Amino acid sequence: MSARLFSFPLAMVLTVLAAAAPHAAPVAAASTPDALQSTLNTLARRAKPAQLGIAVLDLAGAKSWGVDADASFVLMSVFKAPVSAAVLAQIDAGRLTFDRSVTLTQADLVEGSAVPSIGDQLAAGRTVFTVRELLVGAVSQSDSTAVDALIKVLGGPQAVGAYLRGHGITGLHVETGEGEIGRVADHLRPGETIPAHETAAQTLRRKKLGYADLLADPRNHGTPAAAADFLRKLAAGELLSPPSTRLLIDLMRRQTIPFRLRGGIPAGADFADKSGTSGTVAGKNAAWNDIAIMTLADGRRYAMAVFLKDTAMPKPQRDVLFADIARAVAASAR
Repeated sequence: MSARLFSFPLAMVLTVLAAAAPHAAPVAAASTPDALQSTLNTLARRAKPAQLGIAVLDLAGAKSWGVDADASFVLMSVFKAPVSAAVLAQIDAGRLTFDRSVTLTQADLVEGSAVPSIGDQLAAGRTVFTVRELLVGAVSQSDSTAVDALIKVLGGPQAVGAYLRGHGITGLHVETGEGEIGRVADHLRPGETIPAHETAAQTLRRKKLGYADLLADPRNHGTPAAAADFLRKLAAGELLSPPSTRLLIDLMRRQTIPFRLRGGIPAGADFADKSGTSGTVAGKNAAWNDIAIMTLADGRRYAMAVFLKDTAMPKPQRDVLFADIARAVAASAR
């Protein structure tokens, strides 16, 4: 379930980040790898009382850094990257094709996309999509209808779990789709719908219960360490064929909103990420996430997974926090 976002000019985004920066505690740049861990610890303290989980891997060596990297967090739309990897693995094996047609109905419509995408087209009356279109929608546009359609093409979320376990990734749990996660967040049992004529107070109470349900539900959870390992194996070509590896990374590269870790990358860096966002309930977010592969101008590569749980930090400060993490990782390579 992704909060609907709208594309703003880059200058406006940077203005918002600059305006928010004075509210964040100053953090010294991590000018060496040894200093990076201390900087990450400081940034994690800034997030309190929320929990911030960080995993960073140097893809050229064995060096790693982390804060609560083995803690479990709600994945939200981060899970769209491993789902798409599982689909691409089926294409590599010849069991699926990019041009395969997938027919959807209005019952398949799931709220949530970063930009107008598959769900909007389905709502407007289009019903047939290709696997290639669903992949673009799921990853680059974070479309919830698209990823749930891909899960059905695979035969269910158990196929994603089997794919991840088959590659030694046991800390990412993909056990349901966006539609079900949305029902959990709405505090709805199977078959239930939002009550008609619900008052604002009743809606808020139900949403607060759903917020707690979402944090407690063990499905579609994962650790920063496992997410970073997924990225490491993807970048190394251990998960997919070279063409499929390049495609998935390019789909992630084309996700340009929201502006989280991406806000701290230096000039000349290549950046591919997949974010995940829960809805806001009474000023709090259950999940505010980003996973990324960052390649610096000198060729050094890093995998980063950053998950923020149960935070009341205002959005501009969250954006600055994530940008500071990416900035610290890039500075440590100097």
